[in-house]
Amino acid sequence: MPATIRDVARIAGVGLGTVSRVINNSPQVSAATRQRVLAAIEALDYRPSPIARRLSLGKTLTIGAIAPFFTRPAIVERLRGVELAIAGTEYDLLVFNVESMERRDAALLEVTRRQRVDGALVISMPPRECDLQTLQSAEIPVVLIDVNNPALDSFPRVTVDDQLGGRRATQHLIDLGHRRIGYISDPFDDPFLYTASRMRFLGYCQALEEAGIPLEDAWHRHGQHGRYEAGQLALELLQMDRRPTAIFAASDTQAIGVMEAARKLGLDVPGDLSVVGYDDIEIAEYVGLTTIRQPLFESGAEGVRLLLQAIEEPQAAMAAVELPIELIVRRTTAPPRAV
Repeated sequence: MPATIRDVARIAGVGLGTVSRVINNSPQVSAATRQRVLAAIEALDYRPSPIARRLSLGKTLTIGAIAPFFTRPAIVERLRGVELAIAGTEYDLLVFNVESMERRDAALLEVTRRQRVDGALVISMPPRECDLQTLQSAEIPVVLIDVNNPALDSFPRVTVDDQLGGRRATQHLIDLGHRRIGYISDPFDDPFLYTASRMRFLGYCQALEEAGIPLEDAWHRHGQHGRYEAGQLALELLQMDRRPTAIFAASDTQAIGVMEAARKLGLDVPGDLSVVGYDDIEIAEYVGLTTIRQPLFESGAEGVRLLLQAIEEPQAAMAAVELPIELIVRRTTAPPRAV
């Protein structure tokens, strides 16, 4: 039979409470007594019950993460960072996959109840005004990842400057000599209130304006996120009489759809069309995609760090961490051919 806490107490010659304090790293135990208890634990190969430990600490030892469409590569990479950061702690991870507004609302209510988790990560989904009271009155700390809104300064946040990223992507194309630059992204009125596509579009517009290039309404298209959908939008752009010579896509997934559309039309990338993506997911390097790298994995890990800090020091000041972005130039961009 596996050893019990009573066996440890008997071998060490102490009470059950003393064994519990040693297991929970309480300072209220002398060094000599602690050593006797630890020696008994090792000799008996005693493994404390996770359930008993949670009860003794008054915690669930679980962190919740609410993530939309977590099969998307960018979300997968953020969750990978979350999982690895938690793996080195005593906490478990509970992921709520959100693919509808109803599931989103239910997950927010469920995860903010202390009996379920000790803290929560909300990934890429800005809270609505009606959600703020729920989050602010929650009995647990909440950290936002990839949610960039000044109105949320009361929450610890991990962000990147998406407007700057859009500007750098577009400026790279301008520096190569492109003047006919298209933009493909998710819809701006998405019910999940994603801000990334809109902010990257603002950066795109800013770069064009600073270069004195008129904004062509016909050259920016928005549709459901996905490689196929982006490819269909790209086909519309690339079959215009006066088509773009370059396209900036708001994600690498969409950029790959643009590249497939170009191939269907017999266009060379980058000879006939330059393409820039955003995120730098794993496949981007494989296909040689020029892109804006954002630290997806690191954002998940940093979110866990902020959340654990908030759990352990609930009175500490809220932190907002902005991670750096980087232009990664590969094979899909080049100067436009002379026309």
